[in-house]
Amino acid sequence: MRIPVEIKGWLLLSRLPFSQIKKVKELLSRINSAADIFFTPLEKLSDIPKIDRESIVEIREKFSDSPDLEAEYKLIGKLGVNLIPFTSSFYPENLANIYDPPLVLYVRGKLKKEDERAVAIVGTRRATSYGKVAARKLARELAQAGITVVSGMARGIDTAAHEGALEAGGRTVAVLGCGVDIVYPPENSSLMQEIIRRGAVISEFPLGTRPLAYNFPRRNRIISGLSKGVVVVEAPLKSGAIITADYALEEGREVFAVPGPITSPYAKGTNRLIKEGAKIVEDISDILEELNLTRLKGVKSRIDLQLSFKEKTVLENLSYEPLHIDELVHRTKLPVWQVGDILTRLQLKGMVRELPGKLFIRED
Repeated sequence: MRIPVEIKGWLLLSRLPFSQIKKVKELLSRINSAADIFFTPLEKLSDIPKIDRESIVEIREKFSDSPDLEAEYKLIGKLGVNLIPFTSSFYPENLANIYDPPLVLYVRGKLKKEDERAVAIVGTRRATSYGKVAARKLARELAQAGITVVSGMARGIDTAAHEGALEAGGRTVAVLGCGVDIVYPPENSSLMQEIIRRGAVISEFPLGTRPLAYNFPRRNRIISGLSKGVVVVEAPLKSGAIITADYALEEGREVFAVPGPITSPYAKGTNRLIKEGAKIVEDISDILEELNLTRLKGVKSRIDLQLSFKEKTVLENLSYEPLHIDELVHRTKLPVWQVGDILTRLQLKGMVRELPGKLFIRED
């Protein structure tokens, strides 16, 4: 399969070391296309300020008929991946305005203009029940307000954020620290497919790139770059979520934090952010007001559509603190056998969790 020369140029540029991105952007500001970087006479490129001859030669050495490049192009077609280069009119405006936007985005699903109204929700992989409930709740309510939820599809807070947005029937974007052909973590395979179907999964890394540790700080700058603001739900003092918040500050984006218990190591990062000036988040109005975002009408929650009246009654009488089944029976005035049956169904839907001693807690 013959690769169109311009696409081949972008595929090769996406493989360049991070340190060379600025040099490539300087070239792209003076010439017409990625392919021209490789075919314009070297003498003409050497006249461009800030670009030394050695850098151009090094970049050009990447242009070859690599079997890996052929295989990647075939896989791009098979998976329906879209390549969005930095020079494209479809490149996300929020991301284009950061200090070092990616040269190329690999996209599965669709990025839409409405995704400019985006808020990132991030946090620790080792999330507590409190953290996951908070992330899911904020994401669901933001999605219901017509806000796109951005996160990194990692375990814990990220997963809860994506799930909350999808439950609300809204849009969500996952930014990966690997190729978009790789599911990471592996247990999020179904979640990834749902995000692709109703939002987008994106990466700046070529297909086949493994989820190596040093990829994730680069991934985090894209999460904050796509968003108007970043909400940190739970995070230790040293974590990827704090790195994302640091990028947000550098990029001129607002940083928000959900306060947590002073006894929890996973609240130390968020509580420190609040001390340093991050906005406290108790509900989404704190986010929308600060970012001057309005609520859009017409977004209906999938949860509301899929619950019966009695299921809604039981769920509304539960809280985010453990409640005994006897108290739930008392509050709902429903027979104990019916409450038990409803609780089982709600657990299967991921909205309720049972604790030891017949105690139940909301997880929606």
